[in-house]
Amino acid sequence: MLFLYNIVLIFASQVVKLLALFSPKIKLFVEGRKSVFQTLSSKINTGDKTIWFHAASLGEFEQGLPVMEKIKIQYPNHKIVVTFFSPSGYEVRKNNTIADATVYLPLDTKSNARQFLKLVHPDLVFFIKYEYWPNYLNELKKLNIKTYLISGIFRENQAFFKWYGGFYRNALKAFDYFFVQNESSKKLLQSLNFNNVKISGDTRFDRVVAILERDNSLDFIKQFKNNTITIVIGSSWPKDESLLVDYINQPNEKVKFIIAPHNIKPDQIQELKNSISKKTILFSEKENVDLSSFDVLIVDTIGILTKIYSYADVAYVGGGFGNPGVHNILEPATFGIPIVVGPNFSHFAEAAALVHQEGCVSISNQNELNDAFSNLISNEDIRHEKGHICSTFVQMNKGATDVILQHIGNN
Repeated sequence: MLFLYNIVLIFASQVVKLLALFSPKIKLFVEGRKSVFQTLSSKINTGDKTIWFHAASLGEFEQGLPVMEKIKIQYPNHKIVVTFFSPSGYEVRKNNTIADATVYLPLDTKSNARQFLKLVHPDLVFFIKYEYWPNYLNELKKLNIKTYLISGIFRENQAFFKWYGGFYRNALKAFDYFFVQNESSKKLLQSLNFNNVKISGDTRFDRVVAILERDNSLDFIKQFKNNTITIVIGSSWPKDESLLVDYINQPNEKVKFIIAPHNIKPDQIQELKNSISKKTILFSEKENVDLSSFDVLIVDTIGILTKIYSYADVAYVGGGFGNPGVHNILEPATFGIPIVVGPNFSHFAEAAALVHQEGCVSISNQNELNDAFSNLISNEDIRHEKGHICSTFVQMNKGATDVILQHIGNN
């Protein structure tokens, strides 16, 4: 089966090159990998000690960041190498300050895995949440390099637990230890006779708790808000926006809206702006303007949504009308803000838990969205109660990073 996997991978690599001619994102995926080995050769010397973190995309990088930060303190003489699979992660965090080298992960061929590990020669390796590349894992096992999975999630429908998944199960033997988020993941691994597993929780909680310790002030948001109840809409998709715009355009209580769409392509941003009847301005238009006179601010940039949440009275987190579902609700939750989401949240344990605890409200249609917002806007006690549930939930679930670092330090 591994032989077949390698054949399919070689075929797929050629198909991706062809698709890159028609897709800017796939072009980044292909072009970004051409200089990986050259970059590593220039930044990692033969005598360097290194630690390698692999993140599929941006969310996994943010998830692993608390561990990276503490590892850097615990191993000050090691260089940190971070790899991404997805352009949406690499392009946003390629200039991060935590890593000494940040590159795309070369495709999972035997030759790539051997060359990559020869150049990086890590002492420790961390895969974040998921992505299990058999050739990389098999080479790590052969070289006896300590390898860990952090914030792992396992589900019954994964290949490891199917009759045809033998070569994937074999690849899992590369991991010295699995740090998983929940009991079901632990039991699934134990069903395959992996007992080197511990429930550590999710390091994302540590990440969002740390957000509270930094300066989250944004003067232009303060000016726009102008002491007015503000709903911050984060990572919205068109299906979210069709309901949200209908609500925004209604004559309602004095409230302001900040929209940070998932996609910030200029044509889509302009279409969104044109659909709103209230006085609306873009982030890119804010200079030398009295922002307090506007009702709606559309954020057509990236990297500041987390800080913007600190000004919210209510948050709407998008993605809940699509697949796989709602985006990160922990960032607004850490600020003690009540959250509204769409109906598709069950794949995300933190969202399901907060909906169950009633800190987060799930809506399925226009009427439910209208009622949820109106209730939260008009009733300060309910806002504070739901916000307190959210912040308490985050605080109660922090600590995964310390569990991981303590185990590694003792082994």
